[in-house]
Amino acid sequence: MNWHVTPLEPLAARVEGVDLGRPLGADGVRRIEALMDTHAVLVFPGQCLDQHQQIAFARQFGPLDLGLRRLKGGAHRFEYAELADISNVKVDGSIAGRDDPKIVGNVANQLWHSDSSFQRPRAKYSMLHAVVVPDFGGQTEFADLRLAWDTLPDWLRQRVQGRSAVHYALHSRFLLGDTGYTEAQKASIPAVRWPLVQTDPRSGRTVLFVGVHACEVPDMSLAEGRMLLADLLEHATQRAHVHTHEWSVGDLVMWDNTTTVHRGRWYDLNQRRELRRATTEEVTVPAEAEPLTA
Repeated sequence: MNWHVTPLEPLAARVEGVDLGRPLGADGVRRIEALMDTHAVLVFPGQCLDQHQQIAFARQFGPLDLGLRRLKGGAHRFEYAELADISNVKVDGSIAGRDDPKIVGNVANQLWHSDSSFQRPRAKYSMLHAVVVPDFGGQTEFADLRLAWDTLPDWLRQRVQGRSAVHYALHSRFLLGDTGYTEAQKASIPAVRWPLVQTDPRSGRTVLFVGVHACEVPDMSLAEGRMLLADLLEHATQRAHVHTHEWSVGDLVMWDNTTTVHRGRWYDLNQRRELRRATTEEVTVPAEAEPLTA
């Protein structure tokens, strides 16, 4: 395969010359994994994949994650439960109204997060494919959590070393007033603990693992812990650490949830926006990540 790789500062790379609709083979998988270890976000333009091709591509990188579909279930527009519907489109194909529960997910995606950091195993690679994009807005931003550690002041490094954070699936939804969940739903994805400082098992780089799903820091008061998490996330997502992707139909963007956070940006919810996401589960867990159960 004659691939052309263009780095995009401060992280990410654009990869051309590869057809993701065909099997990559072992060499192709290893090549993409190596690029992910370096860049953490890869942009593959011009990939007009159907659902079957997107699922087949994702499965080459490991078992697939269901994320919040394990909690919510319900009707689904796609043939595969493992494909997340990142859209403002209802099951019947119409655009959801602003009071539709589906819109809460659109708004929640505008918070800095790592997919499925609230579960064990957490998500590793997400692969988001653009089918319909609005005229304006709807970009996705990515921040490098390795660079966040590299630039963290020494006094703050000392403060977070040895500490962990509790990640809970519904924390971000509660922040947005989405509280209508049964006790069974609340308990279906129990909270987990992740160290704030981790070593990526593939690249060996140190990661400052933060995001909106982190809701408290054990052995700190709730107020102090949440302020620490807010300060760390503000540091991690400063503009010098962020890459912004402007979507075009056919783009597939792949990122590493264990080394980045991301967020969607505002768009007119009256305009159709359809993206499909497949996500793999993490297989190799950092040594610092035990024990996980909160």
